[in-house]
Amino acid sequence: MSRLLVVEDESHIAQGLRFNLEAEGHVVTVTETGEEALERILAKREPFDVIVLDVMLPGKDGFIVTHELRAAGDYTPLLMLTARGRPEDVLKGFESGADDYLPKPFNLEILIARIASLLRRKMWARGAAAAPAPPPADIFEFDGRVVDFQKFELRNGEQVFQLTLMECELLRYLIRHQGHPVSRRAILEDVWSLHEDTDTRAIDNFIVRLRRYIEPQPSKPCYLITVRGLGYEFRPNPKDRRG
Repeated sequence: MSRLLVVEDESHIAQGLRFNLEAEGHVVTVTETGEEALERILAKREPFDVIVLDVMLPGKDGFIVTHELRAAGDYTPLLMLTARGRPEDVLKGFESGADDYLPKPFNLEILIARIASLLRRKMWARGAAAAPAPPPADIFEFDGRVVDFQKFELRNGEQVFQLTLMECELLRYLIRHQGHPVSRRAILEDVWSLHEDTDTRAIDNFIVRLRRYIEPQPSKPCYLITVRGLGYEFRPNPKDRRG
C-alpha cells in the first residue's frame, strides 16, 4: 500500500483525486498549500511514496516547493500538475527537480499510470540498494566517477550526489552519444519530448549542475564540453580531447 501526498488548493480536484486514488488502493493525504506540504515532509518527516503537486498554489508555488524539497535532500518521486503545460513551465518544473508532469485538465487514467510509473521507479531504486551489484548496463564508470542509473546516484570519489530523474536521463543521453556533439534542440526533443519553439537555455542550467557533480573545475570543464554554436559533448577521456 503506497502513501501519496496530493498538494492541490482546488477542493473539487483534490477530493476527486483522493477518491480515485484511494479506489486504486493508495493511502492519500491532501494539503492545500505548499507550506503545509513542506512542514509534513521536512519538519514532521511524514513518509510518502509519491507527491502530486500543483504548480499554482497560494503562497509558495509548486516550483518553490519542489526546489526546497530537493535542496533539503528529499527525493520523493514528484509529479507536477501544470495549468497550461507550456514548454517553459515544463522545463522550469524539471529544473526545480520534478520527475514528471501533466498539464491540466488531465486524463485520470494517464495520471494513475504516471503515478504507478513513479512508484515502480522507487521500488527499483530500493531493490538496487539491496542487491549486491546492479546490472552492468545500469552502471557507467569513467575516470574515477561512477553513475548508477538504478539508484539515481553519481559517485565522485568520496562524494555521492543524488540525481533527479531528468538529470539522470540527460546524463544517460550524453553518455550514449559520447564523443559526438549533440545540439540543445536534440536534447529538448529526445530527453524532454518538447517539440515546440522552446527557450533552449534551460538546458544550460542542467549542464551547470552536472558539471558541479563531475568536473574537478566546473568553470573549466573537461568532460562536459560546450560546442560553440551547437550544444554539448561528453568526453569520458579528457586526454583524448581534440583541438
